[in-house]
Amino acid sequence: MQPLDDRQTAARQWFESLRDSICAEFEAIEREAGSDASFAYTPWDRTDPSGEPGGGGVRGVMKGRVFEKVGVNVSTVGGSFEGDFARTIHGAAEDPRFFATGISLVAHMANPHVPAVHMNTRYLVTTKAWFGGGADLNPPIPYDADTAEFHAALKEACDAHDPAHYPRFKQWADDYFYIPHRKVHRGVGGIFYDHLEGDWDANFAFTRDVGRAFLDAFPRIVRRRMETSFTDTDKARQLEWRGRYAEFNLVYDRGTLFGLKTGGNIDAILMSLPPQATWD
Repeated sequence: MQPLDDRQTAARQWFESLRDSICAEFEAIEREAGSDASFAYTPWDRTDPSGEPGGGGVRGVMKGRVFEKVGVNVSTVGGSFEGDFARTIHGAAEDPRFFATGISLVAHMANPHVPAVHMNTRYLVTTKAWFGGGADLNPPIPYDADTAEFHAALKEACDAHDPAHYPRFKQWADDYFYIPHRKVHRGVGGIFYDHLEGDWDANFAFTRDVGRAFLDAFPRIVRRRMETSFTDTDKARQLEWRGRYAEFNLVYDRGTLFGLKTGGNIDAILMSLPPQATWD
């Protein structure tokens, strides 16, 4: 992989620092619940199809009392897209060389009253350079207060940069996090954005604020619900919704496809899958 330029380095360092902050907060929640669970980190290296080193990343996974399974991954990879896949990537049809760095998080919770969650932000360079990402809440048992708080935090982050961001990115999430064969949304939404290019500094600042908004809002929701009592019926509902989550990630998720097509670490790519799920 080619040496990183200043922008690539700054993006990589931010995603890694955000990982550190999120993991520390999640471990603090485990301590509050009387658990000594901590993240286990596994570095991995990627070889580009050309045979040259293609970067790599670190997979972080914790299994605890509150977080039944949470993965927080960072990666920085580069090289060339293979074959027809290049034509599906913004700016890569003319030149298959690429760079990508980002953070990806999925948390599946032990208590069905605590929502599962996904967050991802990334920076990619082909013949174009852009940011993308977002976050969405996936509660088996939705609470209006939690949904409102999560969306309010993301809206505040959006509004600080462009009042048009939130309605546009909320609708994008509603359209994207949908399971056509089930005719249901994956959860209660959030925001999703991609191909955010132009003013690099402004777009990087927005992407950082999305990460901070997630770190501010989600732990509060976890702490509010993690001691709620639940029934076998509640747990069964959670396991059914986890099945829907798995279906989306295996059939429709762009990040899963990108990781597989670029030779990413399989365990890191599939860390989004829940530890248990049910299908009728």
